[in-house]
Amino acid sequence: MGEVGITPIPAPESDLDFGVAWHYGDPHREQRLLIAGEASVDLSHWGVVTVTGVDRLSWLHSLTTAFLENLEPHVSRIALILSPHGHVEQELHVVDDGEATWLITPPNTATALTAYLNSMRFMLRVEVADVSEKFAVVWEPVHAVDPSVITWLTPDEFAGAGNAAAGYVDKYVTVRPELFLGRQVIVPRSMLAERLDQFPNRAGTWAYNAIRTAAAVPQLARETDHKSLPHELGWIGSGVHLQKGCYRGQETVARVYNLGKPPRRLVLLHLDGSDSDLPVHGDEVTTAAGKVIGFIATPARHYELGPIATAVIKRSTPVDETLHVVHDGNVITANQELVVTDI
Repeated sequence: MGEVGITPIPAPESDLDFGVAWHYGDPHREQRLLIAGEASVDLSHWGVVTVTGVDRLSWLHSLTTAFLENLEPHVSRIALILSPHGHVEQELHVVDDGEATWLITPPNTATALTAYLNSMRFMLRVEVADVSEKFAVVWEPVHAVDPSVITWLTPDEFAGAGNAAAGYVDKYVTVRPELFLGRQVIVPRSMLAERLDQFPNRAGTWAYNAIRTAAAVPQLARETDHKSLPHELGWIGSGVHLQKGCYRGQETVARVYNLGKPPRRLVLLHLDGSDSDLPVHGDEVTTAAGKVIGFIATPARHYELGPIATAVIKRSTPVDETLHVVHDGNVITANQELVVTDI
């Protein structure tokens, strides 16, 4: 039970999703099953960090971009940790159960996050633990809290279904191209298979990322690089609250929001499908004249849209300009669809 095909195919070793199932034999069908709410995705390579202690919420509030002070139990938030210059360093999916705050982190980030948080404890009453070896994450295409497990819901304004209560979302993202509503649930690793089998099928990360890409929902280390600003990716409002106290990088966030515009923007590329090649993360995006203007973030083969990719490109690039993607010396033509629109 729980498999579309016969044997799960592992993600390539070079992929961020190495360690879990890439697909089960039919990624297009797996996408349809996710859209229909009939499959789960093993995200057990994501990290899980807990913060306990009476000061946990006010402390995390001071360190991150989200408004976490007095966060009610089972309410989901996206929070970012920025560099002193406002560049995105960590993406946190936050939910509190009344006794502990649970942080779900993208692959390969929990160790660094735990080290950073421990370095910032000082005399506060908080304890930080990387519990990734004990707990696993599962993606489910359901937008409701499961009271039996720790549940993080994709915020409506982040997934294309509405605006944040704090506002500011539509300054950068009027509407995402598609919906990406669902939840991440945290379960003991001993119960991972049992949880995955609560759905009639399983889908791999290929299908998961194809749906995420079609909605142009950013993920750390896929849509970000060392100089990413949250404005460029549509994280203002959904992940960055503009009416809270000081945090590292806040000056840059406020300056770009109030006085300027981000140097780059997230777009969705519709790729020429006449060639079977699909670009890879990091491939250069150029103008027709060959000027490098950005990079491919997440490429995907979508069951309806065909070959697509998120890309981060220079804000000054004309919206109607046909772009080129350079992959293994070949050129793939692409048309862009705006995601971040404050240009």
